[in-house]
Formats: sequence, C-alpha cells, structure tokens
Amino acid sequence: MLVHIVADYGIGDLAFAEVVQRIRFNLPDAECVLTPVAPFGTLAAGFCIAQLALNTAPAGTLVYHNVAPRQDDEDSRNSGEAPAYAHLPTGVQVVGVNAGYTYSFVRDAAEELRWVAVPAEGSQFRSRDVFPQAAASIALGKTDALGVAMKHGDIPDIPSSRIAYIDGYGNLKTTVRADQQRPPTGTIVAVTIGSRTEKAVASDGSFGVPVGQLAFAPGSSGWTVCGRETRWMELFLRGASAWEAFGRPPIGSRIQMDWLI
Repeated sequence: MLVHIVADYGIGDLAFAEVVQRIRFNLPDAECVLTPVAPFGTLAAGFCIAQLALNTAPAGTLVYHNVAPRQDDEDSRNSGEAPAYAHLPTGVQVVGVNAGYTYSFVRDAAEELRWVAVPAEGSQFRSRDVFPQAAASIALGKTDALGVAMKHGDIPDIPSSRIAYIDGYGNLKTTVRADQQRPPTGTIVAVTIGSRTEKAVASDGSFGVPVGQLAFAPGSSGWTVCGRETRWMELFLRGASAWEAFGRPPIGSRIQMDWLI
C-alpha cells in the first residue's frame, strides 16, 4: 500500500521517521513516501495533497498529512485542528487535520468529506500518537473512525494569485488557473511579489524560452476530474531560480501581474 506523508516536520527530521514507524506498525505493508512542506504551510500542503490524490495512483493509496498551526484555540497548547477524511474519484483516501487550506484543493472534487472520530487533543505529537491508528483503520476499509459529514463552509476556498508551492528548481507554482484570462503568448508581464518586480514573458508551457528568461506559463501540476482539467500557472526562470529572483518569498505570497506589451 502506497502511503504519502505530507508534513511540515522538516527534511530529514526525526518526526518523519517516528510517524513512518507508527504507520508501518498499523499498516505493515505500507510503502511510505515523504513530502515535506514549509512550517505551517497549509497552502503548500493542500497543493501537494491534491497533486498526489487527484492523479492516477495505485489502488489503496492513502495520503496522510499533518500541517497544524493549532490556530483553533489560542489558550490550549495540546489541542488543535480536528482530523478529517476525504475520498476522491481516483480511489485515493486522504486523512489529516483540517487546518487552513489542507483540504481546499480537493474539496470540490471529493466524493466524500467527513470528520474523523478521534480526539483532537491529548498529545503534542498527534500525528504519531493519535492519528495513525485511525488512518490505518480507514485505509483497511473500517468505518468506525469516521464521523459526521463535513460542511462546504468547513473548508476555505483556494486563495487566488498566490504562491502555492516552490519546487527544488525554484519554480513558483501558483494558484492562478491556466484556464483563466491570461496574457497572450509572447506578452511581457510585470510580476510583483512582495517588494520585487520582475519582467516575465507569457509562454504556452513549451521550452521555447531562452536561458535567463523569466516565464509565466501553464506548469506541470494539475489534474483531470470527471473530464474537467485543472492546470496551474507557474513562474520559472530558465537556468536559475525564480524563487531567488524574487527574494525568496514565502508560500502564500500574493502575486500581482500587469501586462506591458
């Protein structure tokens, strides 16, 4: 069984090893793949969850996530956002806390959205001590860990024109949809992120962009659900890092674009 673990523990952090160990205890046949995101980066987590869960996956695939800023109760350190469950058209199941935007990208595609009936408190490390047993039970087809249905309003909309994810090449994956109105191919666009403004050329996603040129184009991330394709725009700098060019902006930074030519 393929189990994706999306979390903000940090690359190589002991927490990943502990969570894998606990998941393997409950699911001995689990093949765990780790995807780290920035601390408290629920937008990046939601983007990764959807990319993994809404694309073709082996039967029985589970996406298990934990990015929990614990913003639901400022007075209680050991409580946190409640765990939730999604079943997607691909057959992939998703289990993890409903924090920020973690379920925003899969909300409208999900065939089922429910709360998970386990405590939201009781441990500083809930994704190791509390949630794996429930996730394993759900993955094995048992429903006793599933609670009531979630409401549409329990999950926020995807914020528009933001940085959603920064890949290893420094490409900026955005929440700008490729099917939205955008500048024609070849148009020069002034892109502002934070205090930095850079000129980018609108591209159709091909590699016909010279080295050193910043481009704004449909990226490699997206999915097709019930015949409807979702594709996300991306800022990339051939031969360098768009993230560095914009001064290393954090996930969630707003992107402003002005057509120049």
